Amino acid sequence: MNKGSRVYVAGHRGLVGSALLRALQAQGFANLVVRTRSELDLTRQAEVEAFFSAERPEYVFLAAAKVGGIVANNTFRAEFIRENLLIAANVIDAAWHSGARRLLNLSSSCVYPRLAPQPLREEYLWSGPLEPTNQPYAVAKLAAMEMVQAYRDQYGADYFSVLPTNLYGPNDNYDPESSHLLPALIHKIHSAKSAGASTVRLWGTGTPRREFMYVDDMAEACLLLMERYDGSSPINVGVGEDRSVRELAEMVARLLGYQGSFEFDPKKPDGTPRKLMDVTRLKGLGWAPKTSLEDGVQRAYQAYLETRGKVAAERK
Repeated sequence: MNKGSRVYVAGHRGLVGSALLRALQAQGFANLVVRTRSELDLTRQAEVEAFFSAERPEYVFLAAAKVGGIVANNTFRAEFIRENLLIAANVIDAAWHSGARRLLNLSSSCVYPRLAPQPLREEYLWSGPLEPTNQPYAVAKLAAMEMVQAYRDQYGADYFSVLPTNLYGPNDNYDPESSHLLPALIHKIHSAKSAGASTVRLWGTGTPRREFMYVDDMAEACLLLMERYDGSSPINVGVGEDRSVRELAEMVARLLGYQGSFEFDPKKPDGTPRKLMDVTRLKGLGWAPKTSLEDGVQRAYQAYLETRGKVAAERK
């Protein structure tokens, strides 16, 4: 992949896609192809085929997806499996038909079995039952990974999948009903601080352990993998460290200057007990994250405040 390569980032307005776009632009890639959903609906096969036939990107980052936290995954189960299956099937097949040289498929750590050994190694895929609360989403992501592998096996397509840990950063979703854990914590704790509330109520027991990576680090890892990774099997992308939900909440509170307490609701689901990625293979390529969790959360909080400011200004 050289600076003049024609590169398509699917989902460029999302958390991961926007980070990929920033990273590509920072490294001097100028021949970038993007489309908003109003311009190109990736769930519609005819539109996707026409787009690839006209644009013929050489490299494809498949970062488009319908995503959300436990509440969204468990509530909109049909939408999560339908949209993600359609996006993956349409993009992967159209990329192959149009002659794309390489495709990087963004999967998810949710595809690992709920009780897989920790840390999660790539060979643990398909080894046990999935987490029930996000099973439809995980099944769609597993299907996309299998499709990538099938196109390699049958057609010799140079496509592969990456398995990112939990991501956060600019352009994240902070809606408490549909967001992931870290942005939800930022929103809830900021709201409690602003309202002078003495307690923040959180789902579950606070004991599950989660790993988090700043999304710009993820983007840099993806660019390196697109250029250097010559394997065929999926590869983990993470930091190799985790914290409990309670520890994470306390850290966010400290960084945001909130001095109240937390009340956990054990009647609400915890999700998978632990998700920690084994990143041995990624480190073997000479890559390591640059952003500490504390620094990343501070940057994410500033992005959150800027987003709220823009929304407030637009409403005036």
